Amino acid sequence: MSKQPTNSLKPFFTVWSGQAVSLLGSQLVQFALIWWLTETTASATVLAMASLVGLMPQVVLGPFIGVWVDRWNRRLIMLVADSVVALATILLAYLFWIEVADIWHVFLILFVRALAGSFHYPAMASSTTLMVPESQLTRIQGLNQTLNGGLSIASAPLGALLLSVWSMQWILAIDVITALFAIAPLLFINIPQPSRQPNGDSAAGPNSYWTDFREGLSFMRGWRQLMVFTGMAMIVKILLNPAFSLIPILVTQHFGGGAVQLSFVEAAAGIGLLLGGVLLSAWGGFKRRIMTSMAGLAGLGAGLIVMGAAPANLFTVGVAGALLVGLTIPLLDGPLMAILQAAIAPEMQGRVFMMFSSLLSSTVPIGLLIAGPVADAVGVRLWFIAAGILTLVMAGIGLFKPSMIDLESNKKELLPAAAAMAGEPIGSELTAI
Repeated sequence: MSKQPTNSLKPFFTVWSGQAVSLLGSQLVQFALIWWLTETTASATVLAMASLVGLMPQVVLGPFIGVWVDRWNRRLIMLVADSVVALATILLAYLFWIEVADIWHVFLILFVRALAGSFHYPAMASSTTLMVPESQLTRIQGLNQTLNGGLSIASAPLGALLLSVWSMQWILAIDVITALFAIAPLLFINIPQPSRQPNGDSAAGPNSYWTDFREGLSFMRGWRQLMVFTGMAMIVKILLNPAFSLIPILVTQHFGGGAVQLSFVEAAAGIGLLLGGVLLSAWGGFKRRIMTSMAGLAGLGAGLIVMGAAPANLFTVGVAGALLVGLTIPLLDGPLMAILQAAIAPEMQGRVFMMFSSLLSSTVPIGLLIAGPVADAVGVRLWFIAAGILTLVMAGIGLFKPSMIDLESNKKELLPAAAAMAGEPIGSELTAI
């Protein structure tokens, strides 16, 4: 039996607050490094490669990392991950200080930071389940979304300000200092560990790595509604991620704007994220969490359509669309994460979270490869409108398909199905959606 969260939220918020401070430092450094690459190379290819370097650990290694998260002590994982990021950043700061930093050094550090983050994210997410009562999970996710919204507003201008007055090594030092805020609470606060049940696969041996890996895959394919939802989300994200990348083109080519107008759109989206997170944290969403997610998905689609359909002389309408997009993202993501945290046994969350995350992240390069040529051929506005319509269609399917409304099945009903299939070969369920 897994440990249940205590009534006190003080330990969780102590850890969460330290992580929030550390995240601010990480966002500043991420902005500074990308800007340094931009100024040094002026190459879109280099920037695209930097994005791929940051994605690869999660996409390629994520499912395997999730198994280790479920097998190892999660408090120790977070401690090591935060420490590795700090040490890697110290090394890069030293290279900038002695003026020998090169592009490959930055790429290497970006990869190390992304790899550590791929361990840290599932460890923190799965620990939340054991530190927070189930009834409060959606509100906690709203708080996380509020934090993301605030950082999206503050990190870029603050990073730009720091770059104008400080050298790179001192900006990197900020990340090291903020990392200490994340590390310190983990030294003193106990993070509950889920109990592990012995596996019954005699061929692989009890508690073997590959038995655990196969068990995670079996759990996902045994939860049919989640597999359908994952397929829907992958389709949406193939169009959605490029839309965000194409916003500068929409602003300059359609609205005839410049950097100021682009900042208005990005600020509106950030403010929307902040407000959406506050709303979700205060309200908690509908009783059925999936209804809140589907409402958020519908609002997201509407916002994309508004952005794409806004006339060239009504830039404020496009800004309003960006605000709606930002507002609805927390309503979509927060309840979905709460559903997964509540329905998945704590001892399996690392595996399932990372498999789900890896599948969604794999759509980013696919979407970017398709978006450029298509947007050039038919226009960037049509891409936004098509993405919005498809998102609305998926929201309609989610709202009116009974099996999707039943996504929040009790975990006691799901676990036996996964256990029964743990010894079966993995078939083609991931693609048969």
